[in-house]
Amino acid sequence: MTDKLTIEEVYKAKEVLNDVARHPRLVPTKICEDAEIYLKPECLQHTGSFKLRGAYYKISQLTPEEKERGVIACSAGNHAQGVALGATRNGIKSLICLPAGAPISKVEATKHYGAEVCLVPGVYDDAYAKAIELRDKHGYTFVHPFDDPLVIAGQGTIGLEILEEMPDVEEIVVPIGGGGLISGLAFAVKTLRPDVKIYGVQAEGAPSMAESLKLHRMIHLNSVSTIADGIAVKEPGVNTFDLVNRYVDDIVTVSEDEIAAAILYLIEKQKLVAEGAGAVPVAAVMAGKIPVKGKKVVCLVSGGNIDVNTLNRVITRGLKVGGRLLTLTIDLADKPGQLSGVCSVIADLGANVVSINHERTGNTHGINDCIIRVELETRNHDHVDQIKQTLHDKGYKIIG
Repeated sequence: MTDKLTIEEVYKAKEVLNDVARHPRLVPTKICEDAEIYLKPECLQHTGSFKLRGAYYKISQLTPEEKERGVIACSAGNHAQGVALGATRNGIKSLICLPAGAPISKVEATKHYGAEVCLVPGVYDDAYAKAIELRDKHGYTFVHPFDDPLVIAGQGTIGLEILEEMPDVEEIVVPIGGGGLISGLAFAVKTLRPDVKIYGVQAEGAPSMAESLKLHRMIHLNSVSTIADGIAVKEPGVNTFDLVNRYVDDIVTVSEDEIAAAILYLIEKQKLVAEGAGAVPVAAVMAGKIPVKGKKVVCLVSGGNIDVNTLNRVITRGLKVGGRLLTLTIDLADKPGQLSGVCSVIADLGANVVSINHERTGNTHGINDCIIRVELETRNHDHVDQIKQTLHDKGYKIIG
């Protein structure tokens, strides 16, 4: 079906979306000193994600009969919102199947945009199976989240916008779940500028496309696990696997800690809220997994729909990864002045105490000892090492 995708189709999608989608401008950033890095903040898009583009364009091209029957889709959340908004604006009924574990914020947003929601136990692939079942039963038109030429063409409009704003771009770094975004973008960019390098990024806990390319065949992962729920896909699409194989230069993976650090960076330095899937290109560049030295690079921040409870945990993790938050467990003699001595060291070294927990548990080195757990705000990893070393030099026993 990839022969149905043409550059003319992508330009047609651009015209349709011209007054529908936002077109966020590129944002310069200082992720690294030896390259020019820019962000394409699709997290500022209507519905908070690029998914609106492909979903809306697909729905806009339905026949009157298809529109009358309504549409159905499955999604971890972002595609759901895009389909819901696109259908509502076109006066069409929409039913969305979401994994039962999808963030509450995404479920409620999907309903807010006018869709009926069906929660399905499991992950994306389980929601997909349910959507196909309901499609066949009721005659809905299925709007695939990534493996559809019209959806892919809609996502490809991002590539056109990047080239228009930055004709001399040398590399574009893109998240990969099922592959619809990178397929459309890579096809559009490589058709017009074959010299531009396109790099894909997946979470280590959901590397379906990376593994498929490595083995030269589509594979199905038994399970996926990542805070980047928007790209937690067990198997790539037939069309997207073909397009990625033809147009994408390389795919790398990033860890959960690297994703958390990237989310924190975007919040603190760029004042942008990104979900895990949206932050993986920045994570890859920060971790040195993309060869960006001396290049002009665009990182596509694909979405910002992160659940606030998840965001809180991610920020905490990102602070720890970056040496900004430290928890020390210290075995102390249970006598006056010991805690004061620890606090004195911490204060002298300029760290800030967030909390202290004192325990007499019996799980100590000496029968008259106690355990304290101190949570500190610190500056960086060097600061952490300095605090630990000073406490050690003063005779305090750090056990965790």
